[in-house]
Amino acid sequence: MSDTKTITIISFRPFLLFLTGFLCLQISAQKFSKSDVLSDLEYLRSSLEETHFDLYAYTSREAFEENYRKVKEDIKKDSLPILEVLNLFQKVVAKANNAHTRIAFADYAQPYIAYFQSGGSVFPLEVAIENGKALIRKNWSANPHIPIGAELKSINGMPIKEILKKIDPQIAAERPYFKNAQLEGFTFPRYYWQVYGEHKAFEIKMLNNGLHSTQKVEAIKAYDDYEMKREDILKQDWELKFQSNSAVYLRPGAFGGDEARYEHFIDSAFVEINSKAVENLIIDLRNHPGGDDSFGDYLVSFIADKPFKWTSKFRLKSSALLKEDVRKKRDTTEAFWKSVLTHKDGEIYDYDFGFYEPQPEDKRFKGNVYVLVNRQSYSQSTVTAAQIQDYGFGQIVGEETAEHPNLFASIFTYELPKTVIRVDVPKGKIQRINGVDDNRGVIPDILITDHLLDEEDEILDGLLKHLENTH
Repeated sequence: MSDTKTITIISFRPFLLFLTGFLCLQISAQKFSKSDVLSDLEYLRSSLEETHFDLYAYTSREAFEENYRKVKEDIKKDSLPILEVLNLFQKVVAKANNAHTRIAFADYAQPYIAYFQSGGSVFPLEVAIENGKALIRKNWSANPHIPIGAELKSINGMPIKEILKKIDPQIAAERPYFKNAQLEGFTFPRYYWQVYGEHKAFEIKMLNNGLHSTQKVEAIKAYDDYEMKREDILKQDWELKFQSNSAVYLRPGAFGGDEARYEHFIDSAFVEINSKAVENLIIDLRNHPGGDDSFGDYLVSFIADKPFKWTSKFRLKSSALLKEDVRKKRDTTEAFWKSVLTHKDGEIYDYDFGFYEPQPEDKRFKGNVYVLVNRQSYSQSTVTAAQIQDYGFGQIVGEETAEHPNLFASIFTYELPKTVIRVDVPKGKIQRINGVDDNRGVIPDILITDHLLDEEDEILDGLLKHLENTH
């Protein structure tokens, strides 16, 4: 079912290259009247309650309303630029503390793309959050005296904790661990610009090997010196390689795109894997953006030994807005969409996708399966990892996923009437196969910490050493 998409983060670089052909400069110049912004703000609040599966699952109604009032009070100017409106609205939706409740990524990306198209600059240091500290992960500046791994303490006199506290309301996520992962994924320079605007120079204070120091850095061109030089943390590509005579590595790529092409790759990969008769299969779901359940199920069908499901329970909420969207854009003869129309507005109901059959026995892999995950394994990749773990189809290796395998998903996108800003909202909830809902990520069977500060592959190397020692 293609609409059960649970993508949390879009890999920014390919999306960036796609959008640069559009007239983002015109979009960036958009301004909206105070009355239109206030009108859409009220519509945003009411429509979230109408369409969201459970708006107050991770926040209280009182906290949500108090935050809404504060945002409303901040709207004082007669005319507001698009980025300011996006930030205000994101503060409202992010208070739901749910990664799939957000202003649509495409709307957010366009002002940034317009900014770098016009020659804008950004802060030159990326960070990783480890043990509650902001550690320098990448140094894109011309200053060679900023070592990787040093703790960033302040920028232009403001403590890093205060900076992150102001960025925090722009990140939609269930818990701090998840927020930090998204900060790493979308990157600190982009968020810093989004919240603080452009600065040409920075004075930073850092702590390295017990010694405090102060350094000055210049801003770098957002496009030429940042976007075009770095690689996203999230990975979209496919890869198949034989690590040894006993282990083969498979990265299946994002669970989206051309499904027939994806299935052809998986088919071909398993033909080659089975032809070599290797003992161990390593499936890499790290740095994975998520996607559609049908992609994950197709992959799992090659390691499953019995019919399986991707969720033990899938529940949906019907609403007037959702029904309007279905009638305009969907095939109402399909059972899934028909169910939306046949239930009352606001009604929550179960929908059963049935079992998925494993591949014929001669096509399946019958050896040991290990699935790699980390805090950057998002959405459907988290669900798929939990599915494999709960059915016993393989062992999970790495660090706890930031995303929960019991997640509010099946995103529905609608537009606000005045600003035409798009809102993503989950109309459904996925329950993992074992039924356990403990507000935790997928906990690996073999725990190995992933450090973003170096180029070492701690998780894969650690697993390969484990396999060497146990065979």
